[in-house]
Amino acid sequence: MVDYDRIFSKRAKAMKASEIRELLKLTQRPGIISFAGGLPNPEAFPTKVTNEIVNELLDEMPEKVLQYGSTEGIPPLREALAERMRKRGMDVGSDHVLITHGSQQALDLISKVLLNPGDTIVVGSPTYLGATGAFRAFQANIKTVPVKEDGMDMDALDAKIEELEQRGEKPKFIYVVPTFQNPSGATMPGNKRKRLLEVASKYDVLIVEDSPYSLLRYEGEEQPHLISMDDEDRVVRLQTFSKILAPGFRIAWCVGPTELIDKMVIAKQATDLCTNPFGQYVAYKYIANGFIDEHINYIKELYDSKRLTMLEAMKEHFPKEAKWNRPEGGMFIWVKLPEYIDTREMFERAIQENVAYVVGDAFYVGDGGKNTMRVNFSHSSEEEIKEGIMKLGKVIKKEIKERKGKLRDTIISP
Repeated sequence: MVDYDRIFSKRAKAMKASEIRELLKLTQRPGIISFAGGLPNPEAFPTKVTNEIVNELLDEMPEKVLQYGSTEGIPPLREALAERMRKRGMDVGSDHVLITHGSQQALDLISKVLLNPGDTIVVGSPTYLGATGAFRAFQANIKTVPVKEDGMDMDALDAKIEELEQRGEKPKFIYVVPTFQNPSGATMPGNKRKRLLEVASKYDVLIVEDSPYSLLRYEGEEQPHLISMDDEDRVVRLQTFSKILAPGFRIAWCVGPTELIDKMVIAKQATDLCTNPFGQYVAYKYIANGFIDEHINYIKELYDSKRLTMLEAMKEHFPKEAKWNRPEGGMFIWVKLPEYIDTREMFERAIQENVAYVVGDAFYVGDGGKNTMRVNFSHSSEEEIKEGIMKLGKVIKKEIKERKGKLRDTIISP
């Protein structure tokens, strides 16, 4: 038998399966109401229009859509995306755009071209688990700063990077989801975004601006995008069609300085040659045929109703000890329970009641978040949301009652 442990690379030996992906396996049994995955609702998939576009493409240009494409992405899609971004205040051209197989590939490519083993980066705490997984795969030294209700703590960020520099650990980049952050739902206001750019400039650090949810705003005012505020070519921005078209196409785009994009293109050539051309042409037609904005508005109306339903159900069924945010957009609500509650320990009880969430500590690089959870409102029906939150509320109340009892018994025991 082959001794694979002997022949695996050090990098492979350090890899770990996504904790959320493993937890989601437990939610697949019939009857489970799952608030765990970050899944779009199937009602949001434009099946009729997609069918029309697919037939149009196969009738009119099969020799293009079924052929290999350029590594950078098909030119009409890159130009259409650049034009849409310019309309939102981002001064980019098509040469700044790289089409990727989902934003996860962009995170992988950024890591591949920027990180040597042991290089330092800074992320929020909590932060998107898929990003830290990509960074760990390239053996990054991940440092964290707290995420508050209005996003990453800028004073803590400044102090952290100064401390790192004094130790000779200059970070390569700061990873941030400034709008409807995953998992917390926090949105960074304009003044903090300005401060973030100032800190990055002060220490000559790049910023990776991950923006998968920014088009899904249900209330409040749109905040300026970091890349639109950047005049030093230090921001690379990630966006995706997964939340506004369908995740199954795996079409996303990365925008940044041409020097960085060019190097990512070379790295991508060794990875997959090119992103799925058929899906790219579908995405392009989705824009060119004038469907995208109408569909985004439909999704926003659909998800906003679900968001409000979940917030109202939480208000009705969660105990007073539970605290949660009111996200202005995105797909998640972040819940904090008393410090003596461990949501990982409580998870099995929730599964027994046929309701699921994601344990909060999965989003922390080190310790922290044991009393938190992330719940998704986009995927379930409104009736499922009402029922699932009622069940989850009962689980939380029972857990709090039992833990309080144990704490009381511990205090009064001789």
